[in-house]
Amino acid sequence: MKLFSPVLTLAFAGTSQAALRFGCSSLTIQRLDPLVEPGRTPSSHVHQIVGGNVFNASMSGNIGEQGTCTTCTFSEDFSNYWTAVMFFKHPTNGTYKRVPIMQNTALPNGINGGMTVYYTQLDFFNNGRDKITSFKPGFRMTVGSPTTNTLAEAKGHPGLRFVCLDNKGTRFPELPEFPTKSCRGGIMTVHHFPSCWDGKNLDSPDHQSHMFNTAKEAFAPAGPCPASHPVKMPQVAYETLWDTTQFDSMWPRDGSNPFVLSFGDNKGYGTHADYLFGWKGDSLQKAMDSSCMFQGCEGGRPLKSQSVADMNRCSVKNMVKENLDGLHQEVTELKDAHSG
Repeated sequence: MKLFSPVLTLAFAGTSQAALRFGCSSLTIQRLDPLVEPGRTPSSHVHQIVGGNVFNASMSGNIGEQGTCTTCTFSEDFSNYWTAVMFFKHPTNGTYKRVPIMQNTALPNGINGGMTVYYTQLDFFNNGRDKITSFKPGFRMTVGSPTTNTLAEAKGHPGLRFVCLDNKGTRFPELPEFPTKSCRGGIMTVHHFPSCWDGKNLDSPDHQSHMFNTAKEAFAPAGPCPASHPVKMPQVAYETLWDTTQFDSMWPRDGSNPFVLSFGDNKGYGTHADYLFGWKGDSLQKAMDSSCMFQGCEGGRPLKSQSVADMNRCSVKNMVKENLDGLHQEVTELKDAHSG
């Protein structure tokens, strides 16, 4: 476990208004997990990964200084963000097909799959006046756990939800499990991370204990950080839109859910996500100290940004020889190594 011992500056430091919302195209979709299963090729299940091209089976050091390209809007962000992949299970022959990923309506056209990433400070509309401390080189965390297997447990993770979309702008209601009916606009998965840090550990054995969640629901004001985790950091969140509409005609007649996450979960209780910090230099701290909002942070105000074509051009090699796009790709449901 790597430690960091900063001098904590928690005093008021002026109005802090920045909030980031940006797109990241898909970097790769393969069976790798350098955070929970470092060095294992293949990892126990398939992930969609976005962000910097340092991504590999094992990652260490200052990722922000190692990357040469990123699939994210901000060209100084070499972080990696990843989630499990969604599959459709055919109700008759039991075979699987990977569900395509759509770009969010708030993002520029042409983004290749990927997800929307947020760094917020208070809630979706107001950033408050607290000092927000950037993550440090080497920082990493997970949220949720694939071992969650009851609805009661899933309800206890307020930042991990599904939305049955009427259209890409739909945001409510948020559900703790897969929708039980076909969704006219597809399904969105939502992952919110905790934002209170213990101020010492860049990671922890379970990849979660160094952080503490004080939010009661997504994009809602969180409570104050406790003494055990006193440092307020940005709240990171992901939104991923899955184009489930092409499978509507094959929805099971008994109304059961036909979708499954890549670790074998057909309820959605175990939805989870991983984050590995990799912003270059002090670029994220400069953003958190600024007054920019969403697209207003681009073009050097204060963050450097890039075109969609540049985002889509960044990639990494396929390190696991596996055809995930076949019409009848079978999912290997291996025991997952996540804990939490």
